[in-house]
Amino acid sequence: MYKYEIIINWSEQDQVFIAKVPELLGCMAHGKTQEEAIINIKEAIELWIDMAKEFGDIIPQPKSLQVA
Repeated sequence: MYKYEIIINWSEQDQVFIAKVPELLGCMAHGKTQEEAIINIKEAIELWIDMAKEFGDIIPQPKSLQVA
């Protein structure tokens, strides 16, 4: 399980909750409810990391695990 920061905002334009992971460029998902957005972003995180591994890209550590 990954422990990335997830930011959820309501999109008035789209009428859905938008979930983003700041550490993973372009990793976002949406849902009609906050709960649905969280489920979808967890899947998006897995897919983002799988693709990064496949292409040999660097996978940023979650902020909670970074050492200052």
